[in-house]
Amino acid sequence: MEIRKFFVGDVVQMRKVHPCGSDRWEVLRVGIDFRLRCLGCGRVIMLPRPRFERSVRKVVSSVHPLLGAAEKGGAARGAAAAEKAGEGGAL
Repeated sequence: MEIRKFFVGDVVQMRKVHPCGSDRWEVLRVGIDFRLRCLGCGRVIMLPRPRFERSVRKVVSSVHPLLGAAEKGGAARGAAAAEKAGEGGAL
């Protein structure tokens, strides 16, 4: 089983839709419990880690630079590396 890491500021898509109609949540706190804010209505909830990990369908956007680029197919990471290489040579 793959261990997934979550960071404060990540936006995740949950398996169940919230009563307001949105299935996207922003992670406000990580640890043994997760605090989440619904992006549809702003409701804040707390979930135990095991229930949160079962309920997450995917990470929509990540604030972690390497994980965010990996989710976009690596194209963003390749472009960023090319930019750094270009900036490093032109002092």
